[in-house]
Amino acid sequence: MRAQFVLSEIGVGLRRNLTMTFAVIVSVALSLALFGGALLMREQVSTMKDFWYDKVNVSIFLCNKNDAESDEKCSKGAVTAEQKEQIEADLEKMDVVDTVHRESADEAYKHYREQYSDTPIAATITPDQMQESFRVKLKDPEKYQVVATAFAGRDGVQSVQDQRNILQNLFDLMNGMNVAALFVMALMLIIALMLIVNTVRVSAFSRRRETGIMRLVGASSFYIQMPFIMEAAFAGLLGGLVACVLLLVGRYFLIDHGLALSEKMQLVNFIGWDAVITKLPLVLVIGLLMPALAAFIALRKYLKV
Repeated sequence: MRAQFVLSEIGVGLRRNLTMTFAVIVSVALSLALFGGALLMREQVSTMKDFWYDKVNVSIFLCNKNDAESDEKCSKGAVTAEQKEQIEADLEKMDVVDTVHRESADEAYKHYREQYSDTPIAATITPDQMQESFRVKLKDPEKYQVVATAFAGRDGVQSVQDQRNILQNLFDLMNGMNVAALFVMALMLIIALMLIVNTVRVSAFSRRRETGIMRLVGASSFYIQMPFIMEAAFAGLLGGLVACVLLLVGRYFLIDHGLALSEKMQLVNFIGWDAVITKLPLVLVIGLLMPALAAFIALRKYLKV
């Protein structure tokens, strides 16, 4: 009987405040969708780092004749055969080094032509302008500085470059987007909480006669508060469900279909469906508990039971 009464009161409250309840659902849905999106964005960045950092190399570029004339770092002339042999031998002795590949000027020119054959500048580059280099794969990509310290400034070495720096700008951009999403999520969350509190206020005021009678007949504070808390929790749960749908639809259209980023950007290792699905329970739990807690706190102040 009590459960039936609580459920009927929930229905009454939702019908009386239909517009505000709808606003709560939309606000909760958008804030939780942004929250889930931010979590997925952070996981995407982590996945991309793990994928690319394992593939990038440290490049040791060697001086050629052109560098000897124009670059102070190569003032002692182009790299000699003995210097190249010594650099390779020293690299192979280092514990942090996994593999070493020497790229000749002709190989570098070939790769350059493959990448930039459609650009006007490609025709102006000749093989003798290309630098020889060592492509060094590290066991731990974070140990770049060990190689840089050992070979930067060495005779015959023009520069030591960590290819991770090329990717870092992309990761920084994605992290910035993640922070922006979290900021908007926090703003939407505050709006949702304010709407929940106002909805509870209006609902409690519209039913003040019923709650007064319940107090007179000895109903407990929890029993009186329960319909209001359940209304807020139900609206939040609906918002959480909508947020889950938005996350699933977003993953479907952005990566698999619609924009089809997985086909257009095949070099990017995108997060899978499992990453999205594992976030859905958290979104639902927050959608359920957050409005219920906000309603509980509001009721203690405004219901006076």
